[in-house]
Amino acid sequence: MRVVVAGTGYVGLITGVVLAYIGNKVTCIDVDSNKIDLLNNGQSPIYEKDLDKYLSLARDNLSFTTDNNCYANSDVIIIGVGTPERKDGSANLDYVYNVCDNIVKYANKDVVVVIKSTVPIGTNDDVLEYLSSKRSDINITVASNPEFLAQGTAIHDTLYASRIIVGAEDDKTFDIMRKLYEPLTKDPYNVPYLEMDRRSAEMVKYASNDFLALKISYINEIANLCSKVGANIDDVTKGMSYDKRIGSLFLKPGIGYGGSCFPKDTKALHWLSKINDCELKLVKDCIEINKKQKLVLLDKLREYFKSLKDLKVTILGLAFKPMTDDLREAPSLVNIDMLLDYNANVTVYDPIATSRVEKIYGDKIKYAKTIDDAIMNSDAVLIMTEWQEIKEYNVDNYVKYMNNGKAKVYDGRNCYDPKIMKEKGIYYYSIGR
Repeated sequence: MRVVVAGTGYVGLITGVVLAYIGNKVTCIDVDSNKIDLLNNGQSPIYEKDLDKYLSLARDNLSFTTDNNCYANSDVIIIGVGTPERKDGSANLDYVYNVCDNIVKYANKDVVVVIKSTVPIGTNDDVLEYLSSKRSDINITVASNPEFLAQGTAIHDTLYASRIIVGAEDDKTFDIMRKLYEPLTKDPYNVPYLEMDRRSAEMVKYASNDFLALKISYINEIANLCSKVGANIDDVTKGMSYDKRIGSLFLKPGIGYGGSCFPKDTKALHWLSKINDCELKLVKDCIEINKKQKLVLLDKLREYFKSLKDLKVTILGLAFKPMTDDLREAPSLVNIDMLLDYNANVTVYDPIATSRVEKIYGDKIKYAKTIDDAIMNSDAVLIMTEWQEIKEYNVDNYVKYMNNGKAKVYDGRNCYDPKIMKEKGIYYYSIGR
């Protein structure tokens, strides 16, 4: 099948690579010529496990371009562009409609337009009306096909997806979508395939992401209460996880969620509920809880030191989660901003994302190439990302390298055993323990 994927960010690029790998002829288009140049040279513009490998494996079926003529003669056009939040929390659909304008101009045959970008409920219907009003000479249908990949495991999450959701309103569109994804529904992938109407498919994405965000915020609230009443969140979550109705996933306390999905999608769904006079107060509370949770380490730091002026503070981990260099809504950035506002001296380390942070802060902070260098003569360490390198770090080095041998570690990801840290003479604050 001839497929065009609009957008080479996480969603678009992963989708294009996987669809090419399973046998479709795929062209990925982007307005960013630098990205396209990298991809045409076999290099990925994003850091993602196994992406380089599958770029190579899919090469015979995969091409990259900035030329809108690629929309001609395609059987399926997949829109995978960003839908960033506006100031009021609503989703900005400008990039989606920019693609639609190019489809209107360049498509020359009947085509299925698939919206994989996360969009408010009803957007697929609006897009169909928009496209149909401008091109009555060809038959354009629209399908909703939300993504459920997680950064760091995106290739695996697409090949071995928990489910494929397709929303459409006519049999022909469903037939084309079944053909597109047929290889993934068979061995060795055996991905469940679900069909429904477009609005339900759009809602599945928001309802799923917001539920997971709620689960994270709930356990963070429980962890904060554990700290107050003397309970251990590790034991609490273990006890909860044996209930199959609850499970163990997304029950790990920390300093809040970040990334491109949960923050944006919670705000978008809350906005949508408000304008429909059906405010989701749980989602509203989730947003506020997460905003506050990002600063719990800084709050504890201020309790101990009173003044942060000229304090040497190290942040270990910058990306919002391990195995990615994505900084969107990362707790590290909020904390760097606050530390600089309090005139602290900030040094940072991340195995992947440091160069991206340097583009933001320049010489306002210092950048280390190793954990040892990062914590040298530091007054306090704040752990923001649970990279394996950080989890496996020799904790004796905190005492060895930090200022005057007085190690103070504030761990937002519960990387270490509190008992061991106490035995080493390290002041150690973690979440809910």
